[in-house]
Amino acid sequence: MNSSEGQYSVRRMKLEDVEQVHQLDVISFSLPWPERSFRYELTENPSSRMWVVETTGETGERVIGMLGLWMIVDEVHIGTLAVQTDYRRQGIAQRLLITSLLAACSEGATKAYLEVRRGNQAAQALYTKFGFKNTGIRPRYYSNNGEDALMMTLDPMLAKDLARFIER
Repeated sequence: MNSSEGQYSVRRMKLEDVEQVHQLDVISFSLPWPERSFRYELTENPSSRMWVVETTGETGERVIGMLGLWMIVDEVHIGTLAVQTDYRRQGIAQRLLITSLLAACSEGATKAYLEVRRGNQAAQALYTKFGFKNTGIRPRYYSNNGEDALMMTLDPMLAKDLARFIER
């Protein structure tokens, strides 16, 4: 895939990505994960599936997106998804989401869950585009400001339904 800086690709996160991923998390969220959490997910949590989008261009390799999810039996729980500010609205989050969900389908996942801030309309639109439905509210879920989280569910999660987004 192409970006304004050069080529980019979606791949599984490696330990050497943690510093860049943590920096992305800090600039993207008011409640970022500690850097050690990303290391834990990569090295100690067998349920964890961490993904990055990396660009390669004149400035070298750079992580421009990340997604973390957990596989629990046949369920996926998406824990985090972020794209660098200057790369948003270029289909990168969509590609990252599709790649990770298709990989989860190949491991036997049949449904996916996530929480999203009530005020994050852009993220809600992305998830809705893929078939996620609002299934509940977690009142005052976010500790920094008491904002509610919307619970969203994709059930059933079928590879054939997700694959049609790759060609777009």
